[in-house]
Amino acid sequence: MPGLIPENILDDILSRIDIVELISSYIPLKRTGRNFKACCPFHHEKTPSFIVSPDRQIYNCFGCGESGNAFKFLMRYEQMDFPEAVEVLARKAGVILPQKVAEDNKTQGIITQIYRINELTAEFYTFNFESKEGVKAKDYLLGRGISPETIKALKLGFALDKWDSLINHLRAKGFNLALLEKAGLIVSRDGGGYYDRFRNRIVFPIFDVKGRVLGFGCRVLDNSLPKYINSPETLVYTKGRNLYGLNLAKEAIRDNDFVVVVEGYMDFLLPFQEGLKPIVASQGTALTSEQVRFLKRYTNNVIMVYDSDIAGELATLRSLDIFIEEEVNVRIVSLPKGFDPDSFVRKQGIGEFRKEIENALDLFDYKLKVLKSRYDIKDTTNKAKVCGLMLETINKLKNAILKAEYLKKLSLQLGVKEEALLDEAKRVKPARFGQGHKESDKKKPLSISPTEKLLMSLMLEENSLINRIRESLSPQDFVDERICRIVSVMFNLVEQGKEVKPQTLMNHLEDEVSSLICEPEFLPEGLSLEHKERMADDCLKRIKNEGRRVKRERLHEEIKAAQYAGDEKRLNSLMEEFHLLIKKG
Repeated sequence: MPGLIPENILDDILSRIDIVELISSYIPLKRTGRNFKACCPFHHEKTPSFIVSPDRQIYNCFGCGESGNAFKFLMRYEQMDFPEAVEVLARKAGVILPQKVAEDNKTQGIITQIYRINELTAEFYTFNFESKEGVKAKDYLLGRGISPETIKALKLGFALDKWDSLINHLRAKGFNLALLEKAGLIVSRDGGGYYDRFRNRIVFPIFDVKGRVLGFGCRVLDNSLPKYINSPETLVYTKGRNLYGLNLAKEAIRDNDFVVVVEGYMDFLLPFQEGLKPIVASQGTALTSEQVRFLKRYTNNVIMVYDSDIAGELATLRSLDIFIEEEVNVRIVSLPKGFDPDSFVRKQGIGEFRKEIENALDLFDYKLKVLKSRYDIKDTTNKAKVCGLMLETINKLKNAILKAEYLKKLSLQLGVKEEALLDEAKRVKPARFGQGHKESDKKKPLSISPTEKLLMSLMLEENSLINRIRESLSPQDFVDERICRIVSVMFNLVEQGKEVKPQTLMNHLEDEVSSLICEPEFLPEGLSLEHKERMADDCLKRIKNEGRRVKRERLHEEIKAAQYAGDEKRLNSLMEEFHLLIKKG
């Protein structure tokens, strides 16, 4: 269960919220029969495949597979975490949430104050532009082609070349030094006292998608080092979790179904100003899994733009494999030598920059190009080295067809037999290639038994069937692990005397399990309870027969193994079990 909110409170909120009304306040819905349809807000599509069910109070997209209840929709669309979504819907439903424990209240109070401090700090730095000392910072940005409108939109500022200007400003607002230190804005002196962390630097406030200031990135006005310093990690700011500019770019990313990722703050400013709106900056570091997953909320297509100085580093190549692991399409732009995105747009123009983006290479072509520039593949040892490095990436692909195509492509490009590459790939990483699977993969069949899925759907439609099934089957009788988990929760809820509804059941399940509830098993309308009971009994019979068949096969194999091992005692026990099973039919 997410968070510390009691189940009955969550169920009460969902019972008072109409998911059709909620979703229609964000996107236009059109009625089609019993359901409502729209173009999916979570991926780009022209033909509507996003279905909202008023009966089940859930949504499901047949295009991208996104599904959930009212909480999940709000979390995905507004990028909220679970407690925030609960709080919003509780207010909407008129449900009063219980107070959290005192410690949580204290932490939440500190977080609220840090957000307020950050907001006031950003305003202070922005105001400094107009001071005598700040004119040099403003002129610096204007001289680099950054317009006053962009400066205002991004709330850029300047930290004065003084040790305590921010301290004095915030203390006058009533904030104590301990809180300012928690916000990462001041640093303690060895001999006692504090001083401002940021001094004589241009300030880039870092916003979350809701427009709240999380922290700050700061740049020098000359060539002194370090060129950039960022806020330390605080209760509201975690490095590697946020992306600079996403608060302004998110809608453009969703509309265009791609995002351009550059490295630094300055690399973001000019392209964004010149009209390239689906762009974010990674704040000078390689993207983390969390940042990639965050981008997946808006698009599955990422274009990485690198300076030529670092684009060929093998460490950079390895960091790109994260996109394969997260199943995100990635293409790479390596700018001409001596250029970064900022200087390229200033000297070549945004049109040429867009051409570079349009001509971006996919990960396979880019990596092979870099490796061939590093290693002379006429040398057999070097060719083997390049093959090994390419296979590291290919092995991480989860799609067997893509693997096969890239192996064929690698074979043609390097003049190596495809069979040899396949053998090498299996030898290097057998668990990630070919027929090898992880243990967890073996437990989940590729396709779900239609009988199991139909029975689950019947129980969801008619709660009275749950007890009927519970008397004859246990969750373990279901072959598919996900249905086993769903049925187990159903049985537990019924034992507690609770009603089982799709939208509330989802609160008790992991995402990959709960999504199965949203995949409809189409039942004819107007079926009587008697007819549904007959269908359930038929499913019950089939599942039992299938269970006995599987058990017979297992016993047969174990009997052969006992005979081969000469284990008479085990053989007799297994034979007795086998005959009992035969008698039961």
